Formats: sequence, structure tokens, C-alpha cells
Amino acid sequence: MPAPVKTRLDKNLKARLVDILGKRYVLTEPEELLVYDCDACTLVKRPPEAVLLPATPEEVSAIIKLCLQHRIPYVARGAGTGLSGGAIPIEGGFIISLVRMNRVLAIDEVDRLATVEVGVVNAWLNRDLAKYNLFYAPDPSSQGACTIGGNVAENAGGIHCIKYGVTTDHVLAVEVVLPDGRITWLGGKTRRSHGLNLTGLMVGSEGTLAIVTKVIVRLLKKPQTIRVYLAAFDQTADATNTVSELVRTGFTPGALEFIDAFTVKAVNQAFHVGFPETSQAVLLIELSGTLVQVEMDEARLKAVLTKNSATEIRTGESEEERLKLWKARKGAVAAYGRYYPAFYLHDTVIPRSELTNILEKIEAVRVRHDVPVGNVFHVGDGNLHPNLLFDPADEKMLERVMAAGEEILEACLEVGGTLSGEHGIGLEKSALMTRVFSQEDLQKMKDVKAVFDPENLANPSKIFPIRKGCGETGHAMTHQMLIALSNKGFEDNDSEALWI
Repeated sequence: MPAPVKTRLDKNLKARLVDILGKRYVLTEPEELLVYDCDACTLVKRPPEAVLLPATPEEVSAIIKLCLQHRIPYVARGAGTGLSGGAIPIEGGFIISLVRMNRVLAIDEVDRLATVEVGVVNAWLNRDLAKYNLFYAPDPSSQGACTIGGNVAENAGGIHCIKYGVTTDHVLAVEVVLPDGRITWLGGKTRRSHGLNLTGLMVGSEGTLAIVTKVIVRLLKKPQTIRVYLAAFDQTADATNTVSELVRTGFTPGALEFIDAFTVKAVNQAFHVGFPETSQAVLLIELSGTLVQVEMDEARLKAVLTKNSATEIRTGESEEERLKLWKARKGAVAAYGRYYPAFYLHDTVIPRSELTNILEKIEAVRVRHDVPVGNVFHVGDGNLHPNLLFDPADEKMLERVMAAGEEILEACLEVGGTLSGEHGIGLEKSALMTRVFSQEDLQKMKDVKAVFDPENLANPSKIFPIRKGCGETGHAMTHQMLIALSNKGFEDNDSEALWI
């Protein structure tokens, strides 16, 4: 039986929450809270003091007003598929789980809009849109589980981001519950608006400014023709040179994904997709549009692939063939579980011209620290996802993984990269924000947060750098630091002390 969580939830406050939500939707038992002690970033675990499951914005508002009254921090949570520790209640407090708010409220076929609650699973929306011949473009690898609200919080991307962009490019308006409990809409039903873009400010803010409860998203017409190509290479540099040449010539595929040799073996074992086992790299490339357009693009694509020494080119034209290829790509991280029980997945973006250089550095880091690394990522956008695999029971291995991860991030930053392409900063990368932003820039960001959340109760200690003792900042989190954060007592509730 898990140990009880130390809590500020007294009998009177619990009774008020039960009055708002009903007893079934106020979770306080240790075994219930254990389910919510981490997101998909499992390096830090911290159970909440309670998990609350509202079904309406009004219930969210009532919860937030109680949190404000009692100065209890809160974290909004969707499906828990986040990979940066953004949904971990590191300062204790409540998790506000939004999974009951899971209705597609309206589909406007004429204006190509959908209004959804934030608990709608990404793939559910596209399932409902199929009969209209429409689709919602952002499609993270966790599409079958992640929620629209989580996508908005992290500004998620996905396989098709090279052509269609990321979540912020498809969100027109959001309903939010502000940290004072007010419910309001930001944005509208058109792509053109005047004044400050407050909707854009909310997308990617990781629940630190407000809790989003409804979203109006724009929809696209399904292409007439879709084809997916698998191209195999004996040399990694040939694959990355292919990407550079395609992009340089103005070629915009629907998707352009990279899979390394280690990952090829993993997905073959897990999904029996028959990827070429001897290849050092595989590209998955999707073309979409009219039949004439796709066939013209196909000729250009195959010419570039041949020029860059592709050893094998396959075409997936039927829906079944395409889904099989994408299943392997989206299931790559799960396939790693056949080798090690845990992974540390990074998310960084580099200039595409640096792809070969960075992959060589990742390989050198892998050898130097003796850690397994699988690379599978959105190569068309330069959005890298190196997966460092480990056994959590092996403390020394975990230390090597943390050191290797920091070296990889530093190498990406040195060539002009960024900290995150779609997973967010959360807790995991907050210490590195000083490597990208000046103290003045960070202070301006904190000033914006303070306008919305002056009491700093909305997902505190996320995004902004966290002090590691004696003012030391600017490095990725060490394992020891993560443990220290996990053990931090909520009774030390001076949130500002956690910021630089």
C-alpha cells in the first residue's frame, strides 16, 4: 500500500470539493494518487494531494476559487502523455484532471471548424471528421491517447508538421478559466483578428497562465491522393543529404521522418513491418494533393532519392499500407520497451544543415557514455527526438543517461538549436532556459505570468529556471536535482524561491 500523501486538504475543504464535484470525482486515497504521480517523463515522481475531475468550466472555476482562497497550487492534466514533466505537481497541491470534458461539441462543415472540449482525444476528433472528408492536422505520435487540451498546452506537432504546422497554426479560439476563476473566451472563428494575440499566448503556455476548457480548431479537406514512401540508405549521411536537398529545392512533403538502424530493428521485432534490417537509416516520406500533383512530386522525389544512393524505395499507396508504415513510426518508442523498461526522450530543433553533424555527435555521446540511443524524429523540420534507454533500477546507468542527455542538448544549442519543438519546457528543461534567454527576457516572461496568475498557483515551478542551490543555474537537470525536487516539501510554499 502506498504511503499517505501529506496534504493541506482538511475535512472542510474536502467537503466543499465533494459538494462541487461529487464524492466519486474527488480522489484522495494513496493508491488513487499514485496513478497521477508522473507524466510520460518518469524521471520525477510526485503524487498530488488530491485529484479532482470536473466536468464543466463552472466546476473548474469553483475549484480554482477554492485554491486561491487556500493558496493551494494546481496543475491541469489531460491524458498524462506529456514528456517534459509539465503535469507533475512538484509543489504538491491538486491535479485538475480534464478527461471528463471529452465531447466534440460542434463540427462546422462550411467554415471548416470544430468546437471541442479539452479532454477529447486527438484521434477521436479525426474519427468524427472522417464522414465530412475533413481532418485536424496536428497528429502527435501519442495521437491515440493524447488530448486536445494537452496538445494546446504543449503546442504539440506531429508527423505532418512540415506541411501543416503545429497546434498553434490550427487553434482559432480557446475558452479559459483564469486564475481568479473567471471564465472567458479568447480569439474567434476567423483566422484574422486585431489586437494582441492572447489565443497564441495560451497555446504552449503549459497551463501556467490559465486552464483551457474548450477549443475552436480549424479543419482541412482531406487530400485527393496520399502516398507514403520508404527509402532505405546504407549511410546516414545519404539520408540527411536527401533531406537537405529536398528542402533546398522547395519540396514540401506531407511528412518527412527519420528512423535510425537501432529503431528499424526495434519496430521490425515489435510490428513485423519488414523494414530493411541492414540499413543505417530509413526515411518515411508522404506526398499528398491531387493525383497529378502527387505523381509529379513522386518523379522529383525518386530522382533525389536515387541521386543520394537510396538502396531501396517502397511505395505505400493503399490506406492499409500507409497505416502500417505510420504505425511503425508512431509506435517506435513503445518498441524500445523490448530492450529496456524506460526511456529519456529529448525534443530539440536544429538547423537542417546541421543534421549530419549532430547525429555524428549523438553517436559519439552514445559510445562515450555507453548508453543505448534510438533516433526517430521529424527530420523535415529538424525536430530531433533522441531516445536514451535505461533501466531505472541501475543507478549508474541512469547517471550516464542524464549526462549523455545534457551533452546532446548542449550540442544542439551550440549549433543554433532550440530547447523544444513540441514537448514543452515543463520541469525537465527549465534550468536550460538561461542558455537561450537573457535574464531580462525571462523576467519579462515572468511578468506576463504575473499578470494572469499573480499568486503563482497555476502550475508553478514550470518553464522558468529552478534554483539548484546558491543561485547555480543554466545546466540541464541532474538526477540528484530531480530527486531533490521530488522530495521538496510543500510546506516550503514560497514559490518565488524556486525561481531565479
